[in-house]
Amino acid sequence: MPNFIQQFDEQALVWIAEHLRCGLLDPLMKLYTQLGNSGMLFIVLGLVLLLFKPTRKAGFSALCAMLIGLVVVNFTIKPLVARDRPWLVIEDFVNLVPEHDPNSFPSGHTNAAFAFALAVCVSAQKKWLKVAAVCAAVVMGLSRLYVGVHFPSDVLAGAVIGSLCGLLGAWVVKKAWERLSPRFQKAPE
Repeated sequence: MPNFIQQFDEQALVWIAEHLRCGLLDPLMKLYTQLGNSGMLFIVLGLVLLLFKPTRKAGFSALCAMLIGLVVVNFTIKPLVARDRPWLVIEDFVNLVPEHDPNSFPSGHTNAAFAFALAVCVSAQKKWLKVAAVCAAVVMGLSRLYVGVHFPSDVLAGAVIGSLCGLLGAWVVKKAWERLSPRFQKAPE
């Protein structure tokens, strides 16, 4: 990571820890960020969307997008970049939740959240669902900063990559839907 970005990241994260953490928010942010472990919150939400015909396409799109994001971020970028977590770099910095993956860049939680959100935004019909998905993604990214397990540039990169994966996942499902739906709509002979 370039030195000026690393310096900004460290200063921003220390400022967040010193000025925003509080007894009321700590347990809420810890809980919410841990719901994103292994993408579970967004996988469950994607599966729930599959249960209802009006949101089924959005569910498939979200799950496809998160799978693409998993491959791109967790299996490719994170091991290649191998950026240390904040508490390994910033002296006396305290993270609020345990994190066993030593690689920080980019944020996998944020990637999954934004992959889910963008896929839903492209594929869902209901505005409230789109707004809820984006809000859930933004809060996930902020929670990763709040609990101190990622630098701001990790979260930003996770959001950008996740958004691109969301768009790609929605496109893949749209193409598959167009190709497969005529087969299912044919009247029996």
